[in-house]
Amino acid sequence: MAKTAEFKGGSFTLSALHLVDSDIEKAADFLKKKVEQAPNFFAAAPVVIDISQAGNGIDFLRLKESVQLAGMIPVGISGCKGADRQEAAKKAGFAIMNAAKQVNAAEPMMEPTRIIRNPVRSGQQIYAKNCDLVVMSHVSAGAEIIADGCIHIYGTLRGRAIAGANGQQQATIFCKNVQSELISIAGNYWLSDKIQDEFWGKGVVISLAENNLNIEHLAL
Repeated sequence: MAKTAEFKGGSFTLSALHLVDSDIEKAADFLKKKVEQAPNFFAAAPVVIDISQAGNGIDFLRLKESVQLAGMIPVGISGCKGADRQEAAKKAGFAIMNAAKQVNAAEPMMEPTRIIRNPVRSGQQIYAKNCDLVVMSHVSAGAEIIADGCIHIYGTLRGRAIAGANGQQQATIFCKNVQSELISIAGNYWLSDKIQDEFWGKGVVISLAENNLNIEHLAL
């Protein structure tokens, strides 16, 4: 009999919303603003809600509806301790996300670097699967460049740059002139308002350290 489907493990990057209290409306407003700032990145994106610091008394059904109304898709709950709370979360339609032991798996075979010589224009999306990406020209506002490895931009970056898209935390973004709408490495991101004035319009190197983005000047 021919196979109708296969069940395989996969690697995906999910955004995580960390609740600091049980104020669902405040959290939903925060998400809504993020979606409005970068709709192509956040709209209809899956999100896991970490409630480890939120305390008791969370209405999971209302939490799910509020996240959906904000424009994202709630897929799971992490930091949910206690059988009763987990059962309430599952009844609301959440998956229970628990820390799992790392399974030794083969790393994806890296491919040769993908090189883009022309400008990346608004509305375009370039994806370098299992490799680094080099853009020899500019990346316009409204454009998006994605790589499973590192990203090198030799022009001005005004659009979105997403490195380490498969979760590679060692990925780095090198940019000659950063004016980006969004930069992201392994699911950790900054919008334009997070880029300090001293780096805006300058050559920069962006990396990840302890799950936080780090930016420094590019030595030219």
